[in-house]
Amino acid sequence: MGQDVSGEPTGPEAVRAFTRALLRDLQALEQMLQQDMFESGVRRIGVEQEMFLVNRGWRPAPVSLEVLERLEGPYTTELGLFNLEANVEPRVLEGRCFSAIEDRMAELVEGARRAAEPSGADIALVGILPTLSKSDLSLDNITPKTRYYALNDALSKMRGGDPYKLRIEGTDELYIEHESVMLEACNTSCQVHLQVEARDFADVYNVAQVVTAPVLAASVNSPVLFAKRLWDETRIALFQQSVDTRSATVHMRELAPRVRFGEQWVRESVTELFQEDVARFRVLLTSKVDEDPIARLRGGQIPELVALQLHNSTIYRWNRPCYGVGSNGRPHLRIECRVLPSGPTIVDEVANAAFWIGLVTGGSDTLGDITERIGFDEVKENFLAASRHGLKAGFHWLDGTTYPAPRLILDELIPLARSGLAAAGVDPEDIDRYLGIVHERVESGNTGSQWMMRSFTAMKDQGTRAERLAAVTGALVRRQREGSPVHAWEVAELHEAGGWRLNYLRVEQYMTTQLFTVHEDELVDMVAFLMDRKTIRHVLVEDDQHRLVGIVSYRSLIRLMAEDFDREEEAPPVRAIMERDPISVAPETPTLEAIDLMRRHRVSCLPVVKHGKLVGIVSERDFMPIAYELLEEKLRQA
Repeated sequence: MGQDVSGEPTGPEAVRAFTRALLRDLQALEQMLQQDMFESGVRRIGVEQEMFLVNRGWRPAPVSLEVLERLEGPYTTELGLFNLEANVEPRVLEGRCFSAIEDRMAELVEGARRAAEPSGADIALVGILPTLSKSDLSLDNITPKTRYYALNDALSKMRGGDPYKLRIEGTDELYIEHESVMLEACNTSCQVHLQVEARDFADVYNVAQVVTAPVLAASVNSPVLFAKRLWDETRIALFQQSVDTRSATVHMRELAPRVRFGEQWVRESVTELFQEDVARFRVLLTSKVDEDPIARLRGGQIPELVALQLHNSTIYRWNRPCYGVGSNGRPHLRIECRVLPSGPTIVDEVANAAFWIGLVTGGSDTLGDITERIGFDEVKENFLAASRHGLKAGFHWLDGTTYPAPRLILDELIPLARSGLAAAGVDPEDIDRYLGIVHERVESGNTGSQWMMRSFTAMKDQGTRAERLAAVTGALVRRQREGSPVHAWEVAELHEAGGWRLNYLRVEQYMTTQLFTVHEDELVDMVAFLMDRKTIRHVLVEDDQHRLVGIVSYRSLIRLMAEDFDREEEAPPVRAIMERDPISVAPETPTLEAIDLMRRHRVSCLPVVKHGKLVGIVSERDFMPIAYELLEEKLRQA
């Protein structure tokens, strides 16, 4: 989530001071480019590894601060208390650099795993954790740091206090509202950095934009959010909407999203991207800036460009330009590829990184002026197709050609990546190992997303939804520990959920969310119709804003038919027989508390309500698996 800030924005004066520093940084950057001050003659690569912390029920474990107390090294917090990040030190792009990065990533993840054990937690590498629920995203689980609170407040202010509206359509449809930036905590990625020559930045960046779609198609790993089957890489849609500052605007005004692929090619230098972002996006976070970058340049020193770096950290380009000053004191430019998801294994992640880096370096050396060979809109369309469909996508390609994703990758791009890595001096064994993994994954069609969906299909009629989600997550973690790449994985099995007890902890894990409801002004006949055709014993009554106002039970309907209802007369409205203000629970209610409520109030079901809105129902029928398992245990012990 970027660098920390010293304090919250303090009003218009602080924003104006920061904006002055930001514009000053842009001037200094232009001077540095004109004077050719950037490091050249070397390409370095680096990785940021984001990860989820999960408990023994394979659900999010908000224990990052405890875990960090036990860790030393390049670890840091992320937005959610169930997230961690480890930063892999940069290496020169040569020799066995990818093997070295894999070893270091494995060391850091294993270190985090050991530090998590005393907190009853484990590490999961996945773009979106399948077992996440909306209640995990309350501000109770935001990391208590100034930056994160300031980010949430600033985004909320820019949205005018409007809730975040998330709508993603795939096999299922997800349409929810949320009150904070915590939706972003659903995402974890494996971010790849490539240092580039300042004078070549435009050409290299444009190639990076073109090759990102096919690399993403081969790397998708996030098909499920809140138990809904959505895009092959749902992170792309989720992240764009989770930090969107746009609200409904008048007439036809166009506002750009802060998470974006871009709108056009870079023509001259990196300053075009920074200038566009400063022009398009208001300052989101501020900090006190003591540095005068122009004065530092006059004094023969290299500026940190603090304001520019902070502003850049709040603009989420999928290929983000980065400025930095290395340990040798030399300034450099990087491209940060943010599209690649975390997982499924470290070796898969390194293979994805090698594929992207090989394509960027190989393409910039051999493809010529890429902007003359394909339109930017086609490149952007490719990116969205890869996000939605993974290897099932079709791509526009150079010089008016089109390809299905697997054919393009296998026939054209893996050879191009191979030549790019070889020209950079990467060891042939590394090239064969990592590009071989990409080749086998694409040839088999078994990406992380496809493995997950095949697992759900195999368990379609087994267990509850919560058990299936937990089984996939548990299998994911176990196979990550084993280390074989995802294309070799067997599908998850229900027993990998870890037992029924872990999947009945809270109401939201097993509540029914596909509801059949009526309005209080409708005829009772509609209640009878729903009970008969859908084989249900309770029908919930809601108003036009989806607020719970009552419930009609099978017993109430029978009583009406037996005592009050004359067939010669028109049936009464629902409000005549419904029970008003029924006992309800929140999604995060513990199961034992829900059972106790049902016993004390002598009811056979509980509506589930969040922020006044009806979201689900639990009934006695939902507790049958618990009773069965307990009885079976008792019989075994007898």
